[in-house]
Amino acid sequence: METTLHQQLKRCYAQNDDSTEVVLGQYRIDAIRDDELIEVQCASLSAIRDKCRNLLKHHQLRVVKPVVMRTRIAKAKKRGGPVTSRRLSPKRGNLLELFDELIYFTRVFPHPNLVIEVPLIEIEQIRLPGKKRKRRWHKDFQVGDVRLETIQRSLELRTPADLLALLKLPPTIENFNTADLATIIDRPRWHAQQIAYVLRKTGAIDSKGRDRSGIIYQRAA
Repeated sequence: METTLHQQLKRCYAQNDDSTEVVLGQYRIDAIRDDELIEVQCASLSAIRDKCRNLLKHHQLRVVKPVVMRTRIAKAKKRGGPVTSRRLSPKRGNLLELFDELIYFTRVFPHPNLVIEVPLIEIEQIRLPGKKRKRRWHKDFQVGDVRLETIQRSLELRTPADLLALLKLPPTIENFNTADLATIIDRPRWHAQQIAYVLRKTGAIDSKGRDRSGIIYQRAA
């Protein structure tokens, strides 16, 4: 089921109300603005990978991939019912979580016809009572809807260099391994390895060699 968040973002990017859910050949396009096709993807990028590769052959395409920075949790007793309580989730999002999705998009990005836009958003998540489960580690709620509260700011990714810029590597760092990267970005090493994979596959960095600590990387020429 389409969330309110998805509907709101489509309207944000569409040229007008008649420019959403447009049929183009075998595909339904979320929105069109001028000569640019727009796909809003709140779920995994892997779901639209093949669609994007086909559209990029003949069209300019903007993929809007939001990253949730803050979540307000609203509880209701039933779908469509009144909200009984609201609170801010203590969990905060991180822009670098984008790389978790870009792993599935390295055969699409970069492309001369493609822009990935990353709005950093705050949302309200509507939670409903969950189905009774025997296992106590299951969630005791289900998400009824997700709504946009605000867009903090938005970033555009067009080239591999744009990806590398997200890490804000010090200019003095010429060579690094994933342990170095994890320290610089203050993330676990497994996440730094994930990020390095995306950067290498998209051409943002090259592998220079290997030592006892692992693969040595450098910025691509």
